[in-house]
Amino acid sequence: MADDVNGLSDKALSIFAFAAYHRLVSGERVTSVIRKDGAGHEADPQGVKELEARGLVTAREADIDLGETAQQAVETMVAALRREVGR
Repeated sequence: MADDVNGLSDKALSIFAFAAYHRLVSGERVTSVIRKDGAGHEADPQGVKELEARGLVTAREADIDLGETAQQAVETMVAALRREVGR
């Protein structure tokens, strides 16, 4: 099931949604996100485990590197959001 995004849980999708937010704000492709920021934000641990088990991300204590498939999933999410509002 490596590199498979079909059927991801909402907890896993929340990590992609966080990356999509940064993609929209920065205008640049997102290759990693903060896992724990020390100010209260923390990626859902179950979501991180699910993405790791599928080979989509590599997680360290403070950050999460998105693999190519995960990066593309984020780009697809952003495109879908833009289409939904007529862009």
